[in-house]
Amino acid sequence: MTVTVESMLRLIGGAFVTASVLLAQFVDPRFNWFTLFVGLNLFQSFFTGWCPMMVILRKAGVRDAR
Repeated sequence: MTVTVESMLRLIGGAFVTASVLLAQFVDPRFNWFTLFVGLNLFQSFFTGWCPMMVILRKAGVRDAR
């Protein structure tokens, strides 16, 4: 399997949502704000095609799918 920016973005997004839901459940409900932040960021990236994590991954040397 080739690791691309797009596949890493899905992995990181899923990990962040999972971690924040578990933290909200077992540590403090205010972690739901982090879940909301991740969700809104994914939502806006659908419309703009830009996501801050994609910039970070590209600078880290992860390749695009193209």
